[in-house]
Amino acid sequence: MSKPVPVLKDEEQEHPVPSEWRSKLRDIAGAFENGNHSLRGLVNVDPLDEATAAGIARNIDDYGCTLSPLPDESWDTSICQWQLDYWEVLVDLFTAEEGRSDLVLHVNVFEEAGGFVFKVHFVYVP
Repeated sequence: MSKPVPVLKDEEQEHPVPSEWRSKLRDIAGAFENGNHSLRGLVNVDPLDEATAAGIARNIDDYGCTLSPLPDESWDTSICQWQLDYWEVLVDLFTAEEGRSDLVLHVNVFEEAGGFVFKVHFVYVP
């Protein structure tokens, strides 16, 4: 078992994705994998507007591979950084055809009373 990764507020450098966020980020990636591009019904995740959801769906379709569940290996290369009001998170997505893909899930995480709120920015190839 690996050592837990803490939530850090460090605007000077990137850090691994905190352990306590990983399950929620897997849920978000899983929603996209299952076609829920608006993210409706996910607790502590802001639903996406129609235009953003359609853009994400288009980027995934245009990529030409099938998203697969995030393996533990994703956390080896995914990063986050504190931006003074929120954390910017980039999660490497995986596909059935190639394993780790060029697609990333870009999420902003906000601290709110009693926890965190996840706001997906986009899914794209940087």
